[in-house]
Amino acid sequence: MTHSFDELGRPRLSVIGLGKLGAPLAAVFAANGFSVIGLDLNAEAVEAVNARRAPVAEPLLQAMIDRGRERLRATTSFDEAVADTDVTFIIVPTPSDASRLFSNAYVVDALTSVGGALRKKDSYHVVAVTSTLIPGSMDGEIRLALERSSGRKVGVDLGLCYNPEFIALGSVVRDMLHPDLILIGQSDDRAGSVIETVQRACVEGEPEFHRMSLVSAELAKIAINTFVTTKISYANMIGEMCDRLPGADAIAVTNAIGADSRIGHKYLRPAIGYGGPCFPRDNKALAALGGKLGVNCAIARATDEINDHQLNRLMAAIESCAAPGDVIAILGLSYKPDTGVIEESQGLALAARLLSAGYEVVASDPLALPAAQSMLQSRARLFDDPAAAVAEADVVVVTTPWPQFAKLFVPSSSRPARRLTVIDPWGIIKRPAAAGVPFHLVQLGAGAAALEKRSGLIAGSEAAPRAKSHPRAACVTRSPQC
Repeated sequence: MTHSFDELGRPRLSVIGLGKLGAPLAAVFAANGFSVIGLDLNAEAVEAVNARRAPVAEPLLQAMIDRGRERLRATTSFDEAVADTDVTFIIVPTPSDASRLFSNAYVVDALTSVGGALRKKDSYHVVAVTSTLIPGSMDGEIRLALERSSGRKVGVDLGLCYNPEFIALGSVVRDMLHPDLILIGQSDDRAGSVIETVQRACVEGEPEFHRMSLVSAELAKIAINTFVTTKISYANMIGEMCDRLPGADAIAVTNAIGADSRIGHKYLRPAIGYGGPCFPRDNKALAALGGKLGVNCAIARATDEINDHQLNRLMAAIESCAAPGDVIAILGLSYKPDTGVIEESQGLALAARLLSAGYEVVASDPLALPAAQSMLQSRARLFDDPAAAVAEADVVVVTTPWPQFAKLFVPSSSRPARRLTVIDPWGIIKRPAAAGVPFHLVQLGAGAAALEKRSGLIAGSEAAPRAKSHPRAACVTRSPQC
């Protein structure tokens, strides 16, 4: 079978799934000159794309839609999406199941519909799955579902590839345009070459292209994510050591570690635990896969254990400065800046823990309040203005490093009249505090001497935390456990 590319020799593309990742993928393809049909069963998402509006909130997405507006359209029809294109990208959820592995149900459903549409056309077609999968899926039930539904044989008149993205919500478009690598698992060279052609036309810079077998690519994807989580937990382990070593500075230590070219700086930053829709579940899935294969995955399990412990560490820092009944302000409910996603959010988990322990909770976040409100209901008070949350608080905890939160704690900003304790695990409050600024700064991973060097500690009587009526009033910056 031959290709039926467009008049400029480019393959025509369809993207199945117009959610938080699929919509940016379709828009990036269109912005870079490809004719793209997006498909979603959600009529509202389809209507938004056809109206040239971003169906989800994501930085730069609207700009990509505007740039590719003449080449991007959407439909709810698999027949239409497949018949008029040469390559189909499938980017639908693969939720974790009870075994901590991933369910391929949505992928198989999409493939079955794509395969049915392929029966109505004769030209060669490539199907690329972008969703994160458990290794063995592509050569197993996914290949089987596609061949059965299409009546074709993979490698003969049908190409099958695994082409995951390495992105984070809040920077999806930027990450797609500027990847470190492009990973392509391929059923055969012909199929892999088609996907490489598409990706090379879209990326900026010179990322490495890695083409390999389908199962190798599946393992590489999940292994990369879990190696990153290992670095995060390692940095937090070092950070907790520095909590307990007077004068030690975790940022200085991890900066030195990261300077070694064998290790690198990325994600080697002590703060709080990781969250979001990918990292926690990917790490658990790798450990579950290891158990299924009879492989010792103690590193993955230890990474999870240390990550879960970070909430205990943060609670200990709060308990050393406050007692049940006090008001704790949580700044940040999204799992990272530039997104409103609260899945596995450390801020949300902290709020739940504090409420259970009898504290009063107020919170603020630039994007996550609607989603957080549905989870917390009326148990916590949520503020659009973070300064209003701070004004209510006895202790403030920065759980998401939104840059605007740092501006709350400089001399020119509006402040509450009384002194309070500010716990900043991320170290975003860097400006030396002027005399008379009424807050006491606690940065996890920094002993007292290290903190003075890092960001300056308030001098004189204003440096002392507000007096408490309970016995653990004298919180110090050396350790979260006073």
